[in-house]
Amino acid sequence: MQGGLGQVMITTKTALSLAAGVCGTLFLGYCIYFDHKRRNDPGFKQKLRERRKKQKAGQKPQTSTKIPDLKDTEAVQKFFLEEVQLGEEQLAQGDFENGVEHLTNAVAVCGQPQQLLQVLQQTLPPQVFQMLIAKLPSVSQKFASAMATTTMDDELE
Repeated sequence: MQGGLGQVMITTKTALSLAAGVCGTLFLGYCIYFDHKRRNDPGFKQKLRERRKKQKAGQKPQTSTKIPDLKDTEAVQKFFLEEVQLGEEQLAQGDFENGVEHLTNAVAVCGQPQQLLQVLQQTLPPQVFQMLIAKLPSVSQKFASAMATTTMDDELE
């Protein structure tokens, strides 16, 4: 009686193994078939290029920064706090370039940039702080030209 039960267990295991192998082979065949079909589609490369362009275009607005009215202290303070927060979030996610860009924007509008830079130097890793220092002149120039444009517009009115 016991020998018959052992025979049934072995054949069940064998049947399950065989079924798993067949399912795996069918799935692999399915993947190969549709990959081949996709790659031989004449519009595949064009669709892929268009999708990548859309993805790139969708990512750019995240990094572009709207400069506040630099004469409105409340707007500048709000902008400063938002940029610090965004910079910290980006750095926490490992996106150092965008994080540094946001922190540099915050330094550019800060009333006491030297103290902020000292705090950032103590809290940021050295390579990230060096990225910030390297980017600071160009961002400061961007804010200076925005301020000059605002001043000229006011004089024209």
